[in-house]
Amino acid sequence: MKNALLLYAKGMAMGAADVVPGVSGGTVAFITGIYDELLRSIGAVPNAIPVLLKGRIAEAWRTANGTFLLVLFAGILTSVLSLAKLITYLLEQHPIPVWSFFFGLILVSVHLVSKEIQRRNLSRLISLALGIGFAYWITVASPMQWSTSSVSLFFAGAIAICAMILPGISGSFILVLLGLYPVILGAVKALDLGIMLTFAAGCLVGLLSFARVLSWVLRRWRDLTLAFLTGLMLGSLNKVWPWKETLTWRTNSHGEPVPLIEQNLLPGAYGDLTGQDPQLLLAILLAGAGIALVLGLEWFAGRHQPVAQSV
Repeated sequence: MKNALLLYAKGMAMGAADVVPGVSGGTVAFITGIYDELLRSIGAVPNAIPVLLKGRIAEAWRTANGTFLLVLFAGILTSVLSLAKLITYLLEQHPIPVWSFFFGLILVSVHLVSKEIQRRNLSRLISLALGIGFAYWITVASPMQWSTSSVSLFFAGAIAICAMILPGISGSFILVLLGLYPVILGAVKALDLGIMLTFAAGCLVGLLSFARVLSWVLRRWRDLTLAFLTGLMLGSLNKVWPWKETLTWRTNSHGEPVPLIEQNLLPGAYGDLTGQDPQLLLAILLAGAGIALVLGLEWFAGRHQPVAQSV
């Protein structure tokens, strides 16, 4: 029961991260020590389906590591449903402290992932650079506007879920780029089952297919993959920088103006431009809190066996 509650809490942390555009639930999975187990378990689900169809339910459940997935995704779902409104409010009313916290969290995660790279050579450096470039390109890409048809929502779910399990690439930010973030978040708030189920179906298909590929790549070229994932997180820091100037705006589904294209500013320049307090001391404290949280999670995970082995 203790291990199940711990796994549930890790799922809630992943769900909270996935709600924020720019922060990845995959990063949380990595720093809490369940990333490899998560990929293996998701990748085993297709293997469990034929066993289930033969009526061997218990064997199918063990094949898919069902208890691990059930507890973890229950935590993710709980967090998404319960924290969507709170995180939206905090991002709107207190953006600098919130983004500072996530900046510190991702920055220290870069260190934790990179230290698992066993060999440092030119190929790893190239992979790191490619990850940085890809993540940076995504964070500065101009948003588009997909339709809200069922087909679009399905494929948006499949694409976003791939980003959600990659450390450094935020599924929520992919939805922002597709112009569907307000649609999905609004559906979660309003419990619009039609939109939620269509999007979830796309997520399921994307998750089952991409997790197996990523797990295979990690087994085959672990160092190169970890270097690329480290680059993804470094490149994504551009998105979570707390002090920004909005260059262009768009109107959301409620007729409210929201930022579309932004550029980063130094704290002093932000204060001069906006006339607002850059909250530098608070930002440093919150970034430090994010760093301390991740280091605490790593220390705690190091003192315990992987949850999936004993749940």
